[in-house]
Amino acid sequence: MKRWRDSSFRAQVKSSPMVARLYQILRLLVIWVMIAQFFNGNFENVFLCILTLILFLVPSFIERKIQIDLPDTLEVIILLFIFAAEILGEIRAYYISIPYWDTMLHTLNGFLCAAIGFSLLDILNRHERLSFSLSPLYLAIMAFCFSMTIGVLWEFFECTMDVFFHLDMQKDTVVNTISSVMLDPNGGNVPTAIHNITDVIVVTADGSEIPLGLGGYLDIGILDTMKDLFVNFIGAVVFSFIGYFYVKSRGKGRFARRFIPQVLPETPSSEPKK
Repeated sequence: MKRWRDSSFRAQVKSSPMVARLYQILRLLVIWVMIAQFFNGNFENVFLCILTLILFLVPSFIERKIQIDLPDTLEVIILLFIFAAEILGEIRAYYISIPYWDTMLHTLNGFLCAAIGFSLLDILNRHERLSFSLSPLYLAIMAFCFSMTIGVLWEFFECTMDVFFHLDMQKDTVVNTISSVMLDPNGGNVPTAIHNITDVIVVTADGSEIPLGLGGYLDIGILDTMKDLFVNFIGAVVFSFIGYFYVKSRGKGRFARRFIPQVLPETPSSEPKK
């Protein structure tokens, strides 16, 4: 477990060489991609690279400011998650070219957010100045709720970007059957289905028709959002289950300990008292 207070890179290498070297490798890769994107004129991707470099600093910043120790396993996964989401997913278009890339990241996000939410409550639960004690089941439920809340807020963000900035963060899905009460020929509240849809024709304001040629109807992000929330749910349930038995065994679980931050002990001040 790391016990360093010095924020220098050399100190981090001594205390956690694997994390420090991984950070250095990922940072060099991001800088290389940023230079390439700059010369290609993709300035939006340059901004994503800068954002990625900033996000890489968040784990060590949290450790120094809140005086907690992030386990090496958790820190490695966070760094790889950021790189996979921003550089590989967005810039290298893995969200499009590799099936289930987005699903994998959302599942992992649910797992990590549950771990973070669990650790926040567990740290408070172990604090000597607090007079209440939370049961393992309550901690597990709150960790699950925290993870799902983060997942919902992220979907809100994706929807906002799509509506106001015309992005496609909520990836569209091609379906061959739709059902809606708006298709009821009698104008009632009866869902009416259309099956075996093979194409959709868009009619513009000037009357021109544009066949989409997608092989079906274009669902605008609803199924993708529900899928993201469902896999987030799976990740949250998995860690909440693990966290429950971790607290039940009084912190003896080795696997859960790799993902739960710990409060660092107070170090005596070197300054003489006045």
